[in-house]
This record gives sequence, C-alpha cells and structure tokens, in this order.
Amino acid sequence: MRAHLRGPLRTQTLAGRLTRSLILWVGGVWLLCVLGVVWYTDREISYNFDNELVEVSHRFFDIALDHLDHLDHLDHLDAAGPRDAAEGPLVLPSPGSFADADLLYQIVAPDTRVLARSAEAQPEQFDVPLAPGFANTHGWRVYTLSHPTRPLFMQVADPLHERREAVNRTLVGLGIVMVAMLPLLALLLRRIARRELQVLDALTHEISLRDGQQLTPIALPGLPRELRSVEDHVNRLLDRLSRALDVERALAANAAHELRTPLTAARLRLQTALEHGLHHDDVQAAIAALQTLSRRTEKLLQLSRAESSAPYTREPVDLAQLATTVAQEFWQDDRAADRLDLVTAYEGPAPVARGDFDALAIALRNLLENALSYAGDSAVELIVGPGCAIAVRDHGPGVSSDRLQTLQQRHVRQSADRTGYGLGLSIVATIAAKHDAQLQLTSPLAGEAGGFEARLLLTPR
Repeated sequence: MRAHLRGPLRTQTLAGRLTRSLILWVGGVWLLCVLGVVWYTDREISYNFDNELVEVSHRFFDIALDHLDHLDHLDHLDAAGPRDAAEGPLVLPSPGSFADADLLYQIVAPDTRVLARSAEAQPEQFDVPLAPGFANTHGWRVYTLSHPTRPLFMQVADPLHERREAVNRTLVGLGIVMVAMLPLLALLLRRIARRELQVLDALTHEISLRDGQQLTPIALPGLPRELRSVEDHVNRLLDRLSRALDVERALAANAAHELRTPLTAARLRLQTALEHGLHHDDVQAAIAALQTLSRRTEKLLQLSRAESSAPYTREPVDLAQLATTVAQEFWQDDRAADRLDLVTAYEGPAPVARGDFDALAIALRNLLENALSYAGDSAVELIVGPGCAIAVRDHGPGVSSDRLQTLQQRHVRQSADRTGYGLGLSIVATIAAKHDAQLQLTSPLAGEAGGFEARLLLTPR
C-alpha cells in the first residue's frame, strides 16, 4: 500500500506540487485570517451592543421612574419607607411600547427587592450580583445601573443569541467567500506555477541537447538566481567533461601518430628476418623498434596522466630530493652519467614547493631526456634554485627564436634531424599549468652562441 501511494508522488509535476503546497498554506493562512476576523467582529459587535445597552439603560431609567411616579406608587419611597413586599413588583409597560429597543428590564431596591419590571421579564434572567456594570447569566447580557440621586438600581437584559447570530452571519459570509475563491485561487496558482517554471523546462531542454559532440556552455537569459547557480554548476561539469574527452581524443590521436611508425618498423624487420633467415642486424633492429614503441607508450601514459581530470596533490616537495631522485635514474646509464651534473644554487635549507611529487618527477624527467637527446655530447646541468625553482640547462646548439615559441606544442621537436616524439615539453607545460607554475624556455644562453634552458618556477610552500 505504501509503495502504491509513493508512486504517484514521484511522477507528480513540480507545478502540481507547488500548487498543492501553496493552496494548503494559503488556505491555512486564510482560515486563520477568517478566525481572526470573526474574533475581532465578535468583539466589535459585543462592544456596540454594550454601548447601545448602556445608552438605552440611561434613558429607560428615567422613563420607568416617570411611569412609577405617575401611578403614585413610589410616594412612600420618597419618605424612605419601604413598599410592602406582599404587593409584589409592579409591572410596567412592555419594552415594545418604547421606540428605542426591545429590552427586558427591572427596577431594584438596594436590598435586592424588585420594585418593578417589564411584563416579559423573568427573575432568572436577572440572576446576577447587584452591582453597577455588566454581567452574564444564562443566555442574557445584564447591565446594572444605579440612579444618581435615588437609592434605586435598574437592570436591563439583552439576549445573547442576537450577538451570536451576528457573529455567525459574519462567519458564514466569510466561509462562503473562502469556499468559492479557493478553487479559483488553485487554478490561478497552477497557471502561475506553470508559467514561472517554463524557464526550468528550457534549462532541461538545453541540458538534454548536450552530448559527446555538443558540450558548449548553456546560456539562458532571465534565469532566477537559484537556476543561475544550477546553470553555472552544469557549465562547470560540461567543461570538465569536455576536457576529459579532449584528453581521450588526444591520447587516441597521439597513440595513432606515435605508435604507427615503430610498429611498422618492427613488423617489417621481423618479416624480413623470416623471409631471409634470422640475421642479427634484423633482430636487433626489431628490438630497437620495440624499445622505441615502449618509450613512446610511456610518453603517452605520461601525457594521459598529465592531462587527466584527476586533481594533483598539494604537498610539500623538497626540490633537492626531487632532483636527486630523478638524476639517479639517469646516472644508472653510463652515457648519461658522464654528462649530467646536479648543481645547487641556493643557500641554507633546500627550497620546498607545493605540488605533486610524482607529476613533477615526470616533468623533470622529460626535460632531462630532451636535453640529453638534443644537446649532442655537451654537458647537461640539473640546477636547483635559486628560490623555489628547478632548471635543466644544456650547452648544445640551442634552437631558433621562432621554434622556441612552438616547442610546448605537441609533435614539435627541437630539431627535425633528431629522433623524438614531440611530447616531452607538452607534458611539462601541462604539469606546470596544473601546478600554477611558470615554464620559462631560454635559447641561446646568456653569453653563448647556443645552449638551451628550461626553468620551472614553482609555488613556495
């Protein structure tokens, strides 16, 4: 049963949910307002009835006394002599004979003896303390008034049902208006909700148009602040997806570009060896081609690591330790050990940068491979410092100024007559950008005709 009830709620439109919630809240607030109006109306009606009762009581008092005096029944009271209780109260003309109001009243002595009352008045209707002011008995509102010069009280009773009827008429009138208006209000709120949520439909449509071929940012005018925030977050997500897809496409393109030549060479060498018998030179050439394939595959993996959307760590990196770790990898090769020198150009403690140790090691390894490959037999220096910087400098032929501007692009080599993949400096540039670092390329060196230096300026810890 619960699952059956939850199903429609999940498929309900947002406009419907907003309309239902608004109707419930507006109806509840309206009901509270109606109750407040009824309470206020009841107070005002009671106040007006009480004022009318006070006004009529003052005028009735004198009229009733005039009737008593005219009938000569109060002469003995003027002499302070009490009237005989056996005679009972006098019955004065009914209130209907007065033009002011249809009220019940009685005249009472200070000892609570009723001297006179209207024809319709009953004792239980005036069962209240004999004191000036208002008091309620069952079904009646009684006002007691004392005469300013004579020791007499007048009590006037007003039926409470008249007041309740006035309040009920107000309540019924407001209730009818509320019942009649709520359906119209529901239709109006639903229409307004649908119209205001059209911008959400537009945003949903724009998001649905995005795919692997269409990742342009969404730009819808007139979005409210909440949906503008959604649009910004979606655009950031689209940007991350676009970059991730670019990395995948670039990796595929680079793989096709870089792996085709060594694979072809290895296949041809092995085919030649099979057709003409195994020769040492052919096998050696095939091994060399496979080694080239291995190195290029490693470069592609480094490129994928550098351009992946995974964030780099931001941990303290000792640049001297980083340089020593990378240099030791090259010193294991006798040909590189004789040419590579580690130089410290700082004073005091080794500089410490914020970054990813493995990523910076990949960048530094690529810089050293390029220098050892393109510098001929000249020396290569791995320089730590000054400051939070690390540089690779060689004293080879260097590069021209126009080629220096394009070296950070993919598949661009320092020299066309040298073997290489054109990915090393591109990988270094990508890693530097993700570290908010600067990659400075200089050629020729100061005071020399040639030479080349690549310097990474990192962020201090």
